[in-house]
Amino acid sequence: MNYRKNEQGVVTSALIAAIILGIFTTLFAGAAIWAFLSYNEQKTDVDGKIKVAVAEAKKAQSDEDDKKFTERDKEPNREFVGPDDYGRVTFNYPKTWSAYIAKDVSSGGNYEAYLNPITVPFPTSAQQFSLRILIEQKDYDLVIKTYESLVKKGDLKSSATSANGQNGTRLDGSFSKDIRGSAVIYKIRDKTVTFRTDADTFKPDFENIIKTIKFNQ
Repeated sequence: MNYRKNEQGVVTSALIAAIILGIFTTLFAGAAIWAFLSYNEQKTDVDGKIKVAVAEAKKAQSDEDDKKFTERDKEPNREFVGPDDYGRVTFNYPKTWSAYIAKDVSSGGNYEAYLNPITVPFPTSAQQFSLRILIEQKDYDLVIKTYESLVKKGDLKSSATSANGQNGTRLDGSFSKDIRGSAVIYKIRDKTVTFRTDADTFKPDFENIIKTIKFNQ
């Protein structure tokens, strides 16, 4: 009788121990699985971030190479030469650009020229050009006065500039709802010349061009 009780006690203790061991084994296995899944998720996330970073670096390098190629492709520059009777305006511009002379001034009138990469669109007031040149048979002060309202409103910022030893006016900002860029204006004899770029995209080329402007006084 005592033997059976002792045997039952041993069985009960062994059963409890087995249950506890099973619980710990289950918990350990669960923790191990959770740790593995967490590690695998983090590794996947890190691998994904690495792939994204590599792709972004490659794109940045490709964009930089394209930019360098585009800049090299613009060289050597061409020389633009305006009519002698209008001060013989000259400047250097990228060889990948085309030039269009809009008006024949052999009989007088305003001189208009437009420059743009590859092809030149039909000139309109809303059309954006890399560069437009206007030589007006109008006094310099009168031309500057036409921009006074835009300067007062704050749409345009006015500053001093010079080219070929001649002082002039520079304007930066919005000329209209379609045109936002920069312009430099100079007096040539009894006429006034305006060089303007119609979008900030062309600003770097514009800055290079206006450094080369020459004209006869």
